[in-house]
Amino acid sequence: MDEVDCDFQPSRLGTKEHWDSVYDLELKNFQDDSDDEGEIWFGKDSMKKMVKWALEHKPPSGSPFVLDIGCGNGSLCIALVEARYDPNHILGVDYSAGSVQLSQAIATRKSIQNLTFGTLDFLREDPQSLSGMLNSTGGWDLLTRLDKGTFDAIALSEKDSGGETSVDIYPSRVERLLKPGGAFLITSCNFTEEELISRFGDAKYGLKYHSKIEHKKFSFGGKTGNVVSTVAFVKI
Repeated sequence: MDEVDCDFQPSRLGTKEHWDSVYDLELKNFQDDSDDEGEIWFGKDSMKKMVKWALEHKPPSGSPFVLDIGCGNGSLCIALVEARYDPNHILGVDYSAGSVQLSQAIATRKSIQNLTFGTLDFLREDPQSLSGMLNSTGGWDLLTRLDKGTFDAIALSEKDSGGETSVDIYPSRVERLLKPGGAFLITSCNFTEEELISRFGDAKYGLKYHSKIEHKKFSFGGKTGNVVSTVAFVKI
């Protein structure tokens, strides 16, 4: 499969410093007003559609291990628990400590117990194992990779010392952590469905296109596109 060129110019939005400042502010706002839980990336409608997909594709075992990459304010993890996913089997990670603190605070306010959040640089570190997992590497089940904007943010980061971009590293990290048959569900506003399929559906990553979620469309210049794109892949 030919890979689509999806290079973006580096931006402050692709830096850890930016997101640290964002979540430090959102955490302070929540501490001042517990009704202010911060921003839900792409809105509640997109999140509800991701949760609906998760319910429709829940494996027969009924209790998959779920990893939420770039958990933000923890809204997706909490929504999965409210949809009767086992909180003991869900881990939300973010490289911003403020994000993790905010997620934990909101979960506590909602009286949600046994839901785990942790600080993690997904591109360079492996997540912790949850109770009942044999290994966190290759041990995450169906629906294990939930991404609602993290790939967009890292696409705006600088190249590393070897000239490799975070976008280049990301798909191999997904493949590394997924269990065979496990699914990766990604929502993006910067990448089209075709670009996501080209980027993640490459045979070298061991991921295969599974399905997509329909979103609101718009027309401009005689062309039609989606406001956001959500695509699912399965590890083969």
